[in-house]
Formats: sequence, C-alpha cells, structure tokens
Amino acid sequence: MPNFVDFSGRPFHFIGIGGIGMSALAYVIAKRQLPVYGSDLRSSHITQRLQEIGARIFWQQDPSNLKSFGSDIGHSSENFVSVGDKGNCRESRIGKESPLASPNQRKNSTAVLPQVICSTAINPTNPEYKAALDLGCPVFHRSDLLAALIEEYQSIAVAGTHGKTTTSSMIGYMLLQAGKDPTIVVGGEVNAWKGNARLGHGPYLVAEADESDGTLAKLSAYIGVVTNIELDHPDHYENLDQVVDIFKVFKESCTKLVGCIDSPAVRDKLKPDISYSLKPGSSAQYTVDRVAYRSDGTTARVWDRGEILGQLSVSLLGEHNLSNALAAVAVGRELGLDFKTIASNIATFEGTRRRFEIAGEFNDIMFVDDYAHHPSEIRATLSSARIYAGAKGTSLARRVVAIFQPHRYSRTQAFLPEFAESFEEADVAVVTDIYSAGEKRIPNINGERLAKEIADNHHPEVHYQPSLESLSEFLKKNLAPGDLALFLGAGNVNKIVPDVMAFHQQAAPSSTTCPQA
Repeated sequence: MPNFVDFSGRPFHFIGIGGIGMSALAYVIAKRQLPVYGSDLRSSHITQRLQEIGARIFWQQDPSNLKSFGSDIGHSSENFVSVGDKGNCRESRIGKESPLASPNQRKNSTAVLPQVICSTAINPTNPEYKAALDLGCPVFHRSDLLAALIEEYQSIAVAGTHGKTTTSSMIGYMLLQAGKDPTIVVGGEVNAWKGNARLGHGPYLVAEADESDGTLAKLSAYIGVVTNIELDHPDHYENLDQVVDIFKVFKESCTKLVGCIDSPAVRDKLKPDISYSLKPGSSAQYTVDRVAYRSDGTTARVWDRGEILGQLSVSLLGEHNLSNALAAVAVGRELGLDFKTIASNIATFEGTRRRFEIAGEFNDIMFVDDYAHHPSEIRATLSSARIYAGAKGTSLARRVVAIFQPHRYSRTQAFLPEFAESFEEADVAVVTDIYSAGEKRIPNINGERLAKEIADNHHPEVHYQPSLESLSEFLKKNLAPGDLALFLGAGNVNKIVPDVMAFHQQAAPSSTTCPQA
C-alpha cells in the first residue's frame, strides 16, 4: 500500500465528502482535474458545489461504493448522483466513458482502486472504511492529503485554538486582493470565493490547520501561524501540556512561526520567530495603539518594532478580530507586501459564515449566527455583541439574548465552571441541550445542568429549553423588538433561525429589511 498521496491521476474517494474540512480538500482536488468520488448521508449546498465541478457522490456509506472501482472505474452503482437542472439532484449511472476517467484509466481501469480519504469522524467500524481496507485501497487521513498539498506550495498554515478560520480566510483574501492568486483551504465559507476553498495558480497556499486530533503535527509549512493555545478538546487531550506539545512539533516543522504572545502558552512555550500583540508595551514585533472598537468595526494604529506603519481598519467586531488582523499584517509583511496594500485589503474583508454572521433583521430584532462553542469564544463573541448592541444601561442599547447549544458532553463537563462565567455580557441566556457530535452521554452533564450553573453565577435571566423545537417556540414568544438574538454553537442550533425569523417577519407591524447575504 503506498504511503504517499498520488496526484498523477489516480482517483480520490472521500468518505464523508460533505464535511467542511473534507469538502474543501475535495474541491481543490477536483479543480485540479483529478477524479473525485465521495459518499455522504445527505445533500447540501456544499455537495452540490462539488457535483457542479465533476465530483460523483454516493448517498450512503456502503461497501458497494468502493467495489465498483474494482470492476471498472467508469461504472458506478445506482447511488451515484449528478447535478440536474438548477442544482436539483437526479440519480444516474456513470458509464464506461465517464468524463472522470482519462483514456489511460479507461484502458487499465480494472487495476485502479481509489485513494480513500477519511477524517477522524469516521469510525473504524464504518462499513465503507472497512471495505477500503479489505480491497487494499490506499487509505489516508484528510490531514495526510492536506500535508501533501502544503508541501507543493509556499504555504501558510494557520493554527490555534480560536480564530484560525477567520485568520486563514483573512490572509487568503489579502493575498487574493493583492493579485497573488492563492490556493485556499479553510474551515469556513467566504463570499469572496463562494465557499471554503479555491484553486489558484500562484505560489501560495493558505490552509487552516486543525489541532483537535493531533494531526497538526503532520503539517510542514513555510509560515506557520499560531493565534493562541488553550485546552479545547478534552476528548483527545488530557491537559494543556499535551496540546502545547503538538504545537511545538508544528513549530519545528515550519520555516518561520508567527505567533500571538498575548497567549501565555504561545509566548512562553513556543517563542515565535515573529510575534504580535494588542498590548502596546509588549515585546512583540507588531503592536497597536489608538484602538477604537465601534459597532461598525475597529480601527488601530499599527507599529513594527517602534516604527509606525499606519492605520488599520477592520470591519469585523471585537479585539479578537483585531488580533486576527494583526496576524495577517505580520504574514503579509513577511511575504513582501507593503503595509498600504495589506491595510486596504484587510479593510474590505467581510468575514466568514457563522462568525458573527448577521442572518437578518425582522420586527426590529437582529438575528446573528456564530460558531462560538468554547468559553473563551463565547466571551469574545458576546463582547462583540455588546459593542454592536450598545453599552448596558444606555437608553438606546439593544437587549442581547444569547442562545447557546453546548457542543460535546466532554467539553461541557471539562469547562462547566468557565461556561457558567461566560455569559456576563448577555442580558438573557437561553440554553438548549447538548449537541453530542457522536459522543456518548455523560451522567448529569446536560443543558439543564449548564443553565443552572449559569444562573447560580448570578446571571439575572437564564432559561433552559430541552429541544430545538421548544427553543424555537420560546424565541417566537419571548424575543421582542430591539433585541439582538445571538445564536451560539458548533452544532445545529442555527437550523431554527429561518423559522424564528419568518415568525417575527409576520409579527412585524410594517415592512422590514430582507436577510443579508
């Protein structure tokens, strides 16, 4: 079995192709005109985008998906789906003359088995995964494919417990606007390239580098970025020291490391080659002063080792996004961009989906969707919400209603006290039950317990709703004009947003604004 990824024409098959990380890799591979197959349990706008560029997708995870490769790469089972008119899906059979098979592959198709790509989310008992092993397919973790792509470019890999999606997307956008035509693989969707990935023809690849399962240690980039280090995945790491060890390996594999020394673990354990900080008196190479946080964004003056570079404007809210932008400044300067170009490009970056994404405004209620699921992220996002809504106690301030779906039993258990203290900036906290992400239940760890802990932390108003259905009904009855409704979580809590918005649209006394794109 080969121990390297083959980009010469051998097909790729992604188990769980619709995942945010898997789909980004599949997109880049398909755009390189390589044969891409995959399986998932349901269609989405992400899988439809892949189908539009030639990917062939099975709608079940079954051994037969792979057995078809053994007989003829051009054949498929009845479960293949192609894109029909206007993006609707229809079942089809891909015959021997499939456009995914080159002439040589058609001649030698019986000898070609796909390279199978899977993620940590795929259980070893998965029947399709087991079939791949039984058939002798080369099987790779998605991090192996990402590592292989990173080695083909002058790559920038952005890691960190928080902020890596926004920071990597911002760096990718900065290089795109600067005419560098980068390849981009990130864990969020960005309007500028209409998804979570793009294939460029320039020398740079910008990638989000995930530490959650330890595979960060496989990546070797020209520039590594570490935004911060905290314990966030107690299902994989026992303590912070284990997390730090993975980042140390990552540092040693990168030619240069850019790091935020406002994070004690980054400052003390990694000692980055190029540092940045929001604290003017720090020893960092890049710092800021004259910072102004406003409801329409943030401005600051940027310094490089005592030299004023100029004014930086960021349309995203909060100090965490100013820190992300400072990381982009450091990377841009390292790649030879002048500060004026860097600043003008960062100023027009609109962010990624589910990062303080305004979903719409109806009945004078602002609906915001955010991926925050760790106590530090919740604090940062609520701080941004408070800036946007106005200071507490002022006559024009909006009421901030934080609607939180905890993510994973292990995380909720490990950070229960920290979660309880994370909602101070909210006027109202509404908690639903835990999104398990496949974990087994832990006794006495649930959404009701967390709601009680938040209430015991002297929060004035906390409500528990056990299901998304009851949560939706609660919000229809209790949200009021002037509220900022902030949906928080990495699970599926945002699925109820359209229904709640539609209700309040009907409840509005007059016409209201349309949802923002």
